[in-house]
Formats: sequence, structure tokens, C-alpha cells
Amino acid sequence: MKKGFVHSVTDFLLSCLIFFGLVGGVVTATFYVFFATVSLPEEDIRAFAPVVFVNVVVISLICAIVDTIRRRVAVDRPARRIREVLGRLAAGDFSARIPQQYVQLSPPPFGEIEQNINKLADELSGIETLRADFISNVSHEMKTPLAVISNYGTLLQDPELDDQTRMEYAKQISRTSRSLALMMTNILKLNRLENQQIYPQKQTFDLGEQLCECLLQYEEVWERRNISIETDIEDEVLVTEDAELLSLVWNNLLSNAFKFTEDGGTVSLFMHKDGDRVTVSVSDTGCGMTPETGKHIFEKFYQGDTSHATKGNGLGLTLVKRVIDIVQGEIRVQSQPGVGSTFSVILFLR
Repeated sequence: MKKGFVHSVTDFLLSCLIFFGLVGGVVTATFYVFFATVSLPEEDIRAFAPVVFVNVVVISLICAIVDTIRRRVAVDRPARRIREVLGRLAAGDFSARIPQQYVQLSPPPFGEIEQNINKLADELSGIETLRADFISNVSHEMKTPLAVISNYGTLLQDPELDDQTRMEYAKQISRTSRSLALMMTNILKLNRLENQQIYPQKQTFDLGEQLCECLLQYEEVWERRNISIETDIEDEVLVTEDAELLSLVWNNLLSNAFKFTEDGGTVSLFMHKDGDRVTVSVSDTGCGMTPETGKHIFEKFYQGDTSHATKGNGLGLTLVKRVIDIVQGEIRVQSQPGVGSTFSVILFLR
């Protein structure tokens, strides 16, 4: 408090000196011009000199007081509010805001600065919430596979296990480990995409060939589960996009289609060109989803059908949506519970 008072007094005295110099300079120059054109007795000049000096001092004091009040109201108070809020934000308190009534009363440019600081605080608060949710979700998703691995690892220590049971436990650990590794891979990919660390490497390629290659990766799945495949892929459709990113889209959509389709069901893959746009549709005859579930399917770790939760980690469709946004395309979903789902990706030819 004492330091602040001394600082205020020092500023006030400095203002007095500055205004005294300005006012004195102006008065001196005015009198110099006046006396250059008018002749007055020296006695009169000596009589008026103290009065002029006092007037200069009084005017300087008045100007200094007015300037101090102006700076306190128009500069110091907004600056103090800005320093306080920025200090709280730097300390991790993302709830800090400058009251709107002060923002509206602050003179330019402080009002605009305070408004922008509040916007920054809103963005930081949103990012912190997302970060906390992401960490919470990752921790939750990792608990299940780690618990499975731990449990089966404990069971494997039983010396009385027969070879067949031991092999089954080992397979469970292997499958769960692969699932955990896939989740970590998807998290890293999603992090790179969201932080714009992946830049599209555009090249011209045949979209139909890429779709066929992605579909053939699941040949063993559809043969083992007796799933029918329907395709209608237009020939010689060339697109100029990042082939690796789009491959990620098709693989995730096809993986979901096979995952949610029961044995003996049907998975369809269609692609057709219409003018300057290409539509790729992946359909299944699986469980489908409700409109409420459809609103959240692109959110991280969201799994509408918990019966299939062990086969995924809720990141695939989030990756798909992010890639589609990067290539400036569109994705649409049509689904009906008990009937199946259709994901349609629209790419615009450039």
C-alpha cells in the first residue's frame, strides 16, 4: 500500500512538472510576442510577473489533477482489471472474466482488449474442459483392457491349468493387447489431426481401386461369418486428395459395418459420380441406432451399442469426421434400429 501511494504521489508531481513546463512555455512565448509589439513600463511588468507565475502554477495543478483523475479512470482501472484477469488465467483459473458492465464502460481500446480477453478465457475454459474429459475418457477406456490382461495373467499362473485353457487365456491377452494398441494408435492419430500436425499430401488416384483394396482386407471376415457383399463402384473416378487419409476413412467405415453386422447379414459398398461430386456409401444390416445415438457418434469414445464395446474404442468415427473436415467433404448418416445404417461420404472434385 505504501509503495503504491509513493508511486501515485511521484506520478502526480511528475505531471505537475510536465504541465508547468508546457503552460509556462506557452505563456512565455505569448508574452514574448506581446512585448515585441507593445511597449509597457518595467514597473508594470514587474508587478504582473508574480500574478502570471501564480496563474501558471494554478493552471498546471488543475491540469495535473484532471489528468491524474482521467488516467485513474480511463487507464489505471482497466489496466488493473486486465492484469488481474490475465494473472488468474496464467495461474490456471479459467473461470476468470472481466465483468461485462466494466467492458462496456471502458474507453477504447481497453474495452476491445477486455472483450478479447473474455473470449480468450472462454476458449481456454473450453479447451481445459475437453482436455479433462479426454484424460478421463482415456483413463476409463484403458481400465477395462488392462484389467482383462491382469486377470488373465493371474489365471495363467495356475500350475494346474490344462494346455487348452492356457492357450485360450493367452489368446484373450493377445486380443486385448491388440485392442489397447489400436486405441493408442487412434489417439495419436486423432491428436495429430486435431493439432494440424498432419498436412494433406494430395495426389490423383483411382478412388474405385482404393475402395476395392480396402474392402478386400475384410475378405476373411465376410467368408468366415457368411456375410454377403454388395458392390456398385463406378469405374475410372479420379480424385485428387490425400490417399492415406481417405484410406483411413474407408477402413473405419467398413470395419464398423462388419462389426455391427450379424453373421449371414449384408454389407454394401457403393460409389458413384455426379457432376463435380463423388458419393461413397457404406451400408450394413446390423443393429442400427436411434436418432439420439446418431447425434453423438462422432464424439470421442462414444459407443452407442455397448454390446460391441469390446470390439472398438469409440475413436474410429471421430477420426473419420476429422479427416472429412480436412478434405472439405461431407458425411451423412442414415440409420434405423434393427434395420441397419448407411454412412455416405461426399467428396468434391477440384
